[in-house]
Amino acid sequence: MFKTAYRFIRYDRPKSLGALAGVIISVFLVGQQAGIFIFLTNSMSSLVRNNSQYIWVVDNKTTNVSALSPLDVRIGREIASLPGVRNVHPIVVAGGSAKFENGASSGVNLIGSEGPDYAGGPWNQVLGDASVMTQEGAVITDFFDRKLLGEALPGDYFEVNGKRVYIAGQTRGVRSFSGAYVFTTIERARALGNFSSNEATAFLVEWDPALPQQQVIDTINQYVYGVRAWEGNAFAQATIGTVLGSSGIAFSFGTNIIFAFVVGFVIIGLMLYTMAVDRIKDYGTLKAIGATNGYVRRLILTQALMISVVGFLIASVLVEGFRNGIANVGTIFSFPLPLRLGFLGMTLFIAFTGSLFAIRRIVKLEPAQVFRT
Repeated sequence: MFKTAYRFIRYDRPKSLGALAGVIISVFLVGQQAGIFIFLTNSMSSLVRNNSQYIWVVDNKTTNVSALSPLDVRIGREIASLPGVRNVHPIVVAGGSAKFENGASSGVNLIGSEGPDYAGGPWNQVLGDASVMTQEGAVITDFFDRKLLGEALPGDYFEVNGKRVYIAGQTRGVRSFSGAYVFTTIERARALGNFSSNEATAFLVEWDPALPQQQVIDTINQYVYGVRAWEGNAFAQATIGTVLGSSGIAFSFGTNIIFAFVVGFVIIGLMLYTMAVDRIKDYGTLKAIGATNGYVRRLILTQALMISVVGFLIASVLVEGFRNGIANVGTIFSFPLPLRLGFLGMTLFIAFTGSLFAIRRIVKLEPAQVFRT
């Protein structure tokens, strides 16, 4: 079967290459759009996802980590008194306006954490460690945010809300959805963000591992007024849902992915159909010498399978090249295995569904037709 299908494919190389190109274009476009969408959703929730080992306690109206409201620090002490709570870490998340020595300016996201643990503080550090933030005016920024930060380098000074700071350390790949992350101590974040020393925006809670996490979450929600405790990953998903629900990002990327899907379907279907029509005498001859409609269906589907698998492999290499290329400028993402399998399933679906046009044309063919003059 595979040998015969390969001969049919080789017979009309231009159309076979056209069908192959349809698979490659479709998979590449879907992979490209899906990859950028993954990066954006990851950046929306990166602060929570990278601190998902904690229970997040925020005000009871917030479902977005980028829009937290101030909380009294006494709430943290109240949480610490509850059964099952081992430690409570206050953090400050605040917006700021930064000005740089080259005259540029941009919005930044201040993240203030408390030593010595610096829960909620910087991760993926490539220069210095979290303790450098204790130096006067020290902040930590990300390597890939240097353009947003006026091309400032480690050791350079700039202003946040009119107050002078300098880059004492760097992370790599710690990206925010809007503005650059600027990590510092909780005291400095309060000063830069004009927060009261009696306020925080969230509390990261460590719990007794002998107790179920959900039990501790329920206890906090039951006994502490005005706040809501979240499991880390649940809060990350809520953040993504809130941002997507208030913007057109999901619709935009979804439309592009559907368009890529339709393009692949049309190209593959058209090419497989014309390949079948061009070789209609050969299919008729096969049926005349005893080939059943089932055999013909399998033959066409085998051609579709071969084209789709080769196209998928080529497209996967191109998508991986694209992923590695944009990672060099800070757009970092990865495809989980279920999504990669989903791409393969999509490719096979497009190819097999597209081949139905050809199958329908051939199975209706009467063998005697090919011998009429």
